[in-house]
Amino acid sequence: MSKKQDQNASFMVRFNQQIFKENGDANLQWRGKISHIQGGDEQYFTDFNDALVFMQERLAELTSKATKDESKEEQESILQKSFAMWQTMKQAGPHFIKETIKNPKKQFSNLQEQIQDQFENLGEEISEKIPFDQWRKASRADYHKLQESIDSLTEEFKKLHKTIKEGSA
Repeated sequence: MSKKQDQNASFMVRFNQQIFKENGDANLQWRGKISHIQGGDEQYFTDFNDALVFMQERLAELTSKATKDESKEEQESILQKSFAMWQTMKQAGPHFIKETIKNPKKQFSNLQEQIQDQFENLGEEISEKIPFDQWRKASRADYHKLQESIDSLTEEFKKLHKTIKEGSA
């Protein structure tokens, strides 16, 4: 494969807990729904492995489409590499969900740290990508408009950070 190809896929997973009595015993069942955002497909599940299979199938379709012009050997090699990643997910995913159910505050804290890391990385990435040399010849109005945009983004980041912080309390 000579050129780099980026493929994106987003999934939304929702869980619903049902507690019920059966023959006098309290029972619990977790049900879920997974949606492929770009494709609009969705599936209900009671076993998280079914959600993983759903994701794997959609991602395999993307990979197949992206490699349709490659040789059969190259396609199979790329798919095998993709499946190896899913084996790791299949092993780690149920444990992560179980830990989230047992201690949601801890998992939320971990998620908050990951989001904060992403914000920091995003800030570094943005500063690397802004072509400041082009702005040196900009008018005062252009600078004012840029400053207003930066101020607006800063306020949005503050609101998001506050929301995340309040959620972990």
